[in-house]
Amino acid sequence: MRSRAADALLVLSIGLGLLVVGLLADPASAESVPLNCMILPGEEIASILMTNSLTSNASCIVTCRFQTTRYDNNPQITCAKPAPSGKEVEMCRLTSGGDKFVKLTEARADCEKLPAGE
Repeated sequence: MRSRAADALLVLSIGLGLLVVGLLADPASAESVPLNCMILPGEEIASILMTNSLTSNASCIVTCRFQTTRYDNNPQITCAKPAPSGKEVEMCRLTSGGDKFVKLTEARADCEKLPAGE
């Protein structure tokens, strides 16, 4: 029967080994890309457009947050999908929930190259 100290040492060794492997692994490199979070006429729907400026097809994720006419109502949308190289795509749409959108308060888009053949 092993002692608790031996068990703790084994768990610590495994944890440190996993940490080293994680640090040595090649991290995925997402790159910022151009996006346009725009309020459509009527001010109750927003369209999120993104351009994959990378030289290959990519998996992209966008986030846009808006302020509305109602106090403390700041709808946010995050969506992801593949995008062809050099193309602008509509990633998604967001409804305001009945309030009018006033302005964009936050926006971010990142793409990561897809493996070859996808």
